[in-house]
Amino acid sequence: MTADTTWTTARVALVQEASGLEPAGNRERLAALVPTGHDLVVLPEAFARDFGTAGSPLGEHAEPVDGPFATEVARVAAAAGTTVVAGMFETGPDPERPWNTLVVRGAVSAEYRKIHLYDSFGYRESDVLTAGPTTPRVVDLAGLRVGLMTCYDLRFPEHARALVDAGAELLVVPAAWVAGERKVDHWRTLVRARAIENTVYVAAAAQPAPRYSGHSMLVDPLGDVLAEAGDGSEVVGAEISAAVLARARRTNPSLANRRL
Repeated sequence: MTADTTWTTARVALVQEASGLEPAGNRERLAALVPTGHDLVVLPEAFARDFGTAGSPLGEHAEPVDGPFATEVARVAAAAGTTVVAGMFETGPDPERPWNTLVVRGAVSAEYRKIHLYDSFGYRESDVLTAGPTTPRVVDLAGLRVGLMTCYDLRFPEHARALVDAGAELLVVPAAWVAGERKVDHWRTLVRARAIENTVYVAAAAQPAPRYSGHSMLVDPLGDVLAEAGDGSEVVGAEISAAVLARARRTNPSLANRRL
């Protein structure tokens, strides 16, 4: 933990809820879905509008980051007295292949454009989306350094490590983790691995079954699961602590012991 850390504890909520194909309907649900009493609320990837049929064009569903969805996220965050992270498709330089973007609204306003596109397990996300720049995205939330990742990014340990090297103490991972054989096991293993190997908190908010895998998770820096959803619609959360983070990094000083 960096010497200038000012936060002590933070309440984090994970909203495991399916997005629909009608953007207006997804926006209308935000106010009811975002709970009060939390410092950070994380919704899934692509919450502004679901991906739809695999490989279907997404350009017509893209919006600017000052458009209707991000504006409503900001309004809801202010009303709930929190900061909200949620996924959308953002208008980019290629009108046919938008960015897969996280918007952060509340105590801080920021965006992150997904770096690793899901060209795996029979999918070709790069056919319909544009990858974001490879600079790690870390934002400061009242002294808590939050690193942003999206879904498939979780499978790249160098991405998480780059965020931690940039100061991240909490990794936030909105996802639409497609269901299938081994997928829940991969998800649970990777979320915990990113926490353990980096001695960092991980807050991973997924879309629910049947299309996606569910199991949104909040994991502490030694890999203990603080909260985990099932496979349906659910909100889970827990408190994270700067003291616990510091103690974990003293107990397991792997970041300090690196030689490569």
